[in-house]
Amino acid sequence: MAESRPLGDPRVLRAIAHPVRNRILDELSASGPVRAADVARLLGIPANQASFHLRQLAKYGLVEEAPEEARDKRDRVWRAAAPAGYTVNLGTMADEPGGRAAVEVFRASQLARLHAVIDRTFVIDRPKGSGVFSTSDHTLKLTDEEAQELRKEVDDLIDSWADRTRGRDPERRTYLLLQVVQPYPDADDPADAGQ
Repeated sequence: MAESRPLGDPRVLRAIAHPVRNRILDELSASGPVRAADVARLLGIPANQASFHLRQLAKYGLVEEAPEEARDKRDRVWRAAAPAGYTVNLGTMADEPGGRAAVEVFRASQLARLHAVIDRTFVIDRPKGSGVFSTSDHTLKLTDEEAQELRKEVDDLIDSWADRTRGRDPERRTYLLLQVVQPYPDADDPADAGQ
């Protein structure tokens, strides 16, 4: 699998902090190239709004046109510019001009997104056929090197599934897998105080 692309421009971080753009990037990762009409249908938004957000993502180099996927010269098809996704070093980003504000905007948007994901997992009266919903957490004693190795193994497993299932098979729905690997909050560490 290709390496993820590091992001260093605070304006790009602000661009992907938008929930619709974040969802478009998720869909491109799961499905591959899309048209604005595909995005509109998948996200339940007007086609002109889907086009606008795709153009904004293109402006910041996050998506690009895929002319080889087009049916004709007027057909605009978009793909992720970095199929393996993006990484952000928040500390480095915060040191850039405008970076600290961009990190806070991104952090707030991700917290809202994750809160909505967790809330959706705990719906009690879920209709039959609405998919698989699962949450689990595990606490392990690991060295930093072992934690890195575990994270890579999980990433590799997810990448192999992504490679096998990428596309728009009508039998499949887009699933979100959320991975958090971090040290457990430490009462003696001032950074973790109050956790």
